[in-house]
Amino acid sequence: MDYIIHCSDAPNGRNDRASDVHRWHQERGFDGIGYHYFIRCDGHVEVGRPEYWKGAHCRGNNEKIGVCLAGRDKFTADQQQALKRLINANAEKVKGHYQYDSGKTCPNFDVEAWFYKGGEWPLLEE
Repeated sequence: MDYIIHCSDAPNGRNDRASDVHRWHQERGFDGIGYHYFIRCDGHVEVGRPEYWKGAHCRGNNEKIGVCLAGRDKFTADQQQALKRLINANAEKVKGHYQYDSGKTCPNFDVEAWFYKGGEWPLLEE
C-alpha cells in the first residue's frame, strides 16, 4: 500500500480527535473526514475512513492511504511510534503531502528520510 502522511495544522500539543477533523472537513463542504487514520498526540490511532473507501486528502492521489498526525510541526514520540506501527506492516511507498502539492509543507518533516533512512523528525518536548 502507498501512504501519504499529513498533519492537522492545528496547534502543536493539542490532542484533537478524528471527530474534530470530521467536523472541520464537513464545515469545508466535504462528506466527512478525508483521512483513513488520525494519530492523536498521545499516540492513539483513530480510524477515519475505512481503507476500502477512497480518501479525500490529496487531490489526484486519494486512492492512497491518508494518515494525519495531530499538530503542525512538532510531534510526540508516541505519535512517531504509532505511525511506525501503522505503516511498517504493509507500506510499499510512504510520502509526505508536500511531495504531491508544491504549495504544501505538510507534515513539515522529511517523510522519506524518516521512513526509509531512519531520519529524525521534530519532536515536542516530553
